[in-house]
Amino acid sequence: MTIDAPPARHQNLALAVVVVGVLITAVDATIVVLALPEIQHTFRIGLSSVIWVIIGYLFVITLVSTQVGRLGDLYGRATMYELGFIVFVVGSILCALAWDERALIGFRLLQGIGGALIAANSGAVIADTFPPHQRGRAYGFNAAGFNTGAVLGVVVGGLIVSYVSWRWIFWINVPIGIGALVTARRVLVNRAEPTSRHLDWWGVTTIGLGLFGVLWAMVDLVTETFTVRVAATLVAGLVFLAIAGVVERRARDPLLELSLFRVPTLTPSLLAALFQSLANFSVLFLILMYLQGIRGLTPIHASLLLVPGYVIGGVVGPISGRLTDRLGAVRPATAGLALQVVTLVLYAQFQAHTSLVVVAATYVLGAIGAGLFFPANNAAVMKAAPTASFGITSGLLRTFSNVGMVFSFALAIVVASTTIPRREAFAIFVGAHALTAHEVSPFLSGLHAAFYASTSLMVLAAILSATRARRAAR
Repeated sequence: MTIDAPPARHQNLALAVVVVGVLITAVDATIVVLALPEIQHTFRIGLSSVIWVIIGYLFVITLVSTQVGRLGDLYGRATMYELGFIVFVVGSILCALAWDERALIGFRLLQGIGGALIAANSGAVIADTFPPHQRGRAYGFNAAGFNTGAVLGVVVGGLIVSYVSWRWIFWINVPIGIGALVTARRVLVNRAEPTSRHLDWWGVTTIGLGLFGVLWAMVDLVTETFTVRVAATLVAGLVFLAIAGVVERRARDPLLELSLFRVPTLTPSLLAALFQSLANFSVLFLILMYLQGIRGLTPIHASLLLVPGYVIGGVVGPISGRLTDRLGAVRPATAGLALQVVTLVLYAQFQAHTSLVVVAATYVLGAIGAGLFFPANNAAVMKAAPTASFGITSGLLRTFSNVGMVFSFALAIVVASTTIPRREAFAIFVGAHALTAHEVSPFLSGLHAAFYASTSLMVLAAILSATRARRAAR
């Protein structure tokens, strides 16, 4: 049983709450990158520790998104979404008060749990609130919220880190999070009746251990070579995921309903999200390494150069959403992926003295492609999902995307570091190291190889997206 759709005013308020949730998580992603050198200086820690300030947050969101999406189905999507704000705000306060690197990393992991509750249930909240023919528009504004958050993270983060203290990058989450929570409590309703099923603890455990093993191996590759230990961790993760497949087939109330993957358009949509994320997330890191390592820009100046892309991408998101409502998801999503393929090929042509205007314009082109893809693909995923499984489906989408992000981050560092030491590549990314003249050419070759690797993955995402037209026809 479901509650009647809310009136338009409540729909818009609910959308505003969801957009704010996306916005603060996007702010947190970009703002922390700019603060890394100051955090490293404050705690006098090495690169192997400071990397966890970035990747630990992403790691946790990836690890638990499927589980907290299922919790939304069991106990109410709005309830879990609101809980996410509480955990995120508490985590932000503790990050701001952190006394050493271990405390900061631990509190970032807690913040990641809040981010997972927000991210995994936001798509389900939109699907609960809007009928199918209006969801594209809603997901379009969601994409605009992400881009707005990214811009605020760069601009506000640069000012805070330069003139105040890195601790305030976490304090600013507190009033925004509290305001969003208060509004959410007033306008969000659990529109689908929560189910009476039990949480599948065996599924939670095996899927969690499987993802943990795979992701941990990928994170290790950022700072280490491919050792026996890394290989063993990766194999163990894959084994646990295989066991999870067996467990979920036999479970009475499975965490992951494998029947979802038989929905004709759902699997290619999830895989398109995975490969798009795998190809695209590394672009930010690679471009920052290019601008800081080869062009000698500071982290704040490099980030400001990318602001026009975020702004224009934010404008494109709602337009793509409306196109999706009118034309369906396949054409805008596939066109967006095709534009990103072109962008990656252009990145691979950059040289040591390519005009910065060309760099910024290329980033804008990629942002337009992403702005076309995300609202359309998100709408396609949630349209294909059964109403009772909105939460788990939204969590799956987040998991697929974030697995791609973690792999993409590792891929960017690993491929780019084929020509210089891995730690040096990461030091360039955080702005702690500049290349010497004789290192520029080999490092540029490594970046080109990384961009071409991403291009092949983006082509695969575009092919998967295009096949949905034939599957939908069937």
